[in-house]
Parts: sequence; structure tokens; C-alpha cells
Amino acid sequence: MSNDSLVRLGASGTPDSSDTLASGDELERVGDVAYELDDVTFFYGRHRAIRDVSMRIHARQITALIGPSGCGKTTLLRCLNRMNDLVAGTHLDGSIRYRGEDVYARSVKPIELRRKVGMVFQKPNPFPKSIFQNVAFAARANGVPKKALPDLVEHALRQAALWDEVRDKLDQSAFALSGGQQQRLCIARTIAVKPEVILMDEPCSALDPVATLRIEELLAKLKDEFTIVIVTHNLQQAGRVADTTAFFTTDGEEGGVLVEMAPTREMFESPADLRTLDYVTGRFG
Repeated sequence: MSNDSLVRLGASGTPDSSDTLASGDELERVGDVAYELDDVTFFYGRHRAIRDVSMRIHARQITALIGPSGCGKTTLLRCLNRMNDLVAGTHLDGSIRYRGEDVYARSVKPIELRRKVGMVFQKPNPFPKSIFQNVAFAARANGVPKKALPDLVEHALRQAALWDEVRDKLDQSAFALSGGQQQRLCIARTIAVKPEVILMDEPCSALDPVATLRIEELLAKLKDEFTIVIVTHNLQQAGRVADTTAFFTTDGEEGGVLVEMAPTREMFESPADLRTLDYVTGRFG
């Protein structure tokens, strides 16, 4: 079966679910699908932010979520590692499965899930610590021995394409870095805890074009090891970096909806829905 048909149709069948998260070497039992979402509707109190979203997110690819403001892209992203649990009064209907496991099962600990599914936010948010301490912070909190931290920090900074720029100033404040460097530092901090998925909420919106290009080049390398889901308002960026793109919009009812999801080139060159065509050609949004 081609990748296109997988994106359009999803994985065939539904694997047995249990209340614990699978380990990395079990991915093959659900094909190359990392996430399966079925009829997901999410509420902030009484406000419905997204409704009836069903989609498949594939492993070791970059999936871009695009659409106008207010259509629920960030809400959906935050559902994938239960960041919305931190907001009082929220509620999810439907199901989200990661490797066939229900991430909202009662026995699944959100902290454990977030170790597997890291997040990089819209604006760089380094800690008021040194560059070294920023990268080592979560790893140390997770019990990594002190003697192992230097190698871990170097490896994470190399993966984030930042090592050569900071190797001689690891003890300096992270705030001394440029905006683009700070964002790559935050990516290194996420990588340091060895997640399987990296979620990114408009990670380049606060960066200049040069720094944006560095992040995009980095993403192309990281997808060989990580599953990446990125929210972006930059259609050109989605076209450059994403393997698959999902378009969301609002349609007069409360809550954003998924219009279509397809390989990125197909989405931009021959979308199946007129609403998608209007959006990617700039007629609205």
C-alpha cells in the first residue's frame, strides 16, 4: 500500500488497546502509524474548540497542521501529549491512540506520556540557567547520572545543530543566545530526554528568515529519528518541510474541523476540497 493511501485511508483495523504505553520497538504492529485519532472533539468548558477530527499521523515524518486562526490547530497539538490537562474545565470526546494505546486511559500518566512526546513552543523559552543546565535539566530530573550528563548534552546539542556555536560557552546564560539559537536550544532540551515524538507550535513565528531556515534544515534531519508534528501559519514553510499536511478550518459551527489530509505536494497542487484550494491560494485565511 502506498503512503498516499495510508494517509487517506488510515491503518486497516484497530489494534487491541491497553492502559499502558507501548515501547519504541512495538511500532511495527500498527504499521508506520504513530497516532490514530477518531472522532476527537475537545471542549474548553462549554466552548467546543475542535469537533469530529479523525486522522492518522505517521511515524518518522513531518506532519504540518495548517488553517486560519481559531480553527483548533494548537488545541489538537496539545491533545497529543495531554498538555490541555493543565487547563481547568477541559474535556475530550472520541479517542487518541499512540501506537495503539489510548493516551487518555486512566492508568496513563501524563508525565510519562510527555517524556515520549515532547513539545517546543511558539516563542523560545530557555530557563534562566546556563546553556549546559538548560539541556541537562530534564535529563537530570529523570535520573540520568551526573557523570553521563556531559555526553548527553553534547549529543543533544549536536542533534539540534547548535554544538559548534556554543561548545566553548556552555557555562554562559542561555539568554545570551540569539532568538534562533534559543529555539534550537529548546529543541536540544526536548531531545535530551529521548522522546519519540516532537510537537512544535509555530516554532519559527518569532524568528527572522535566516533563523527560520536553520530550524527547517534541522527538522529535515530530525525526522529520520523522530515523529514531528508542527503547527504553522506559514504555508511556504509547510510546503518546504512537511511530508503530510492537514488543513483545518471553521465552517459556521462552533469548533474547527479537519477538511482534508494528504501528502503535502498533493495538498498544494491538487487539493480535493475547494476550501483547501481557496486557503492555499490565498483567497481566504
